[in-house]
Amino acid sequence: MAPCPIHPNAPRGWAFTVLLLPAIAMLLSGCEPKAKAKVVEARPVRTITAQKSGVGETVVLTGQINAENEAALAFRIGGRIIERLAGVGDRIGPDQVLAKLDPQNELNGLRSAQAALSAAEGQLVEVTNTFDRQRTLLAGGFTTQVLFDQAQQALRTTQSRVDDAQAQLHIAKDRVSYTELKAGFTGSITARSAESGEVVQPGQVIFQVARQDGRDAVFDVPAQVIRSAPPDPKITVALTDAPAVTAVGHVRQVDPQADPITRTFRVRVSLVDPPAAMFLGATVTGRMQLESTPGISIPASALTRINDQPAVWIVDPANLTVSLHNVAVQRFDPGTVVVSQGLDGGEIVVTAGVQALHPGQKVRLLGSPL
Repeated sequence: MAPCPIHPNAPRGWAFTVLLLPAIAMLLSGCEPKAKAKVVEARPVRTITAQKSGVGETVVLTGQINAENEAALAFRIGGRIIERLAGVGDRIGPDQVLAKLDPQNELNGLRSAQAALSAAEGQLVEVTNTFDRQRTLLAGGFTTQVLFDQAQQALRTTQSRVDDAQAQLHIAKDRVSYTELKAGFTGSITARSAESGEVVQPGQVIFQVARQDGRDAVFDVPAQVIRSAPPDPKITVALTDAPAVTAVGHVRQVDPQADPITRTFRVRVSLVDPPAAMFLGATVTGRMQLESTPGISIPASALTRINDQPAVWIVDPANLTVSLHNVAVQRFDPGTVVVSQGLDGGEIVVTAGVQALHPGQKVRLLGSPL
């Protein structure tokens, strides 16, 4: 900036004063106090107060109603279905015929077996008469022992042929009966997989039948719930669309292997006197009370790690600073963890913002006055 020109009529001391002003300003700026040190603000955190109590919470799962026992019905022999007499949803009885095969081949086999038996029985009559004559002649000394032994051997052989023919006749009769498919018990058909006119193989499933002797509620249960369940839990089952319809059940079967996709275990709960409204396939909810064990439940977001061990940040209420404490985790639940050691109850535990803290840091509890 160009210096301010001095008027020629100005007093003599004015020029000196004008030149001295910048120097005075520089001295004054050098004498200003140093900038104040930056004040570290307390970091706001969200906390809870740890409370020690039993943590036997209620587990709620969704499943469906299945038959306690199901059977796959199939023909014992192969053939062409000529008639299907039942369908899905039908209630069936023990002696009810559900389907029929073409019986022509089996009837022919039956007639052949009957003819073979008749022929064997005719031969048996002949050799029996021969044996009786040889026995009478041998007693009177009019025949030899050799001829008697031959007659006896012929009788035994022919008797075996008769026995075999009788067995073949029973087999033929059974094969004729196998052309009719019967359940042999009372139940309801839940599925069918063949129609009239189809040629089926022995053992090929024709109907899926649910027995009427019981109902199961089937659930897919996570492994941690199975580990926390009591030895013989009492489970309350209710219809999802009608919660007032309930039944009590007990665990009947737990699959030994987890599902490869969901990693859950199939659990079948046998219902005691289920109401009629619990139809097969109905959606239900099951409630089970887990064992109450001493521990402290905290949100999973409060958990961090130090020295490769689980830890939590605890707030000192006196000076509002945080410190890190190791804990022992008893159980991981969805959204929460159960701590068995490291907390005694009453501690202020940080639940949000744990990754941005360091030991001794000042914090401000959200919801508290500034």
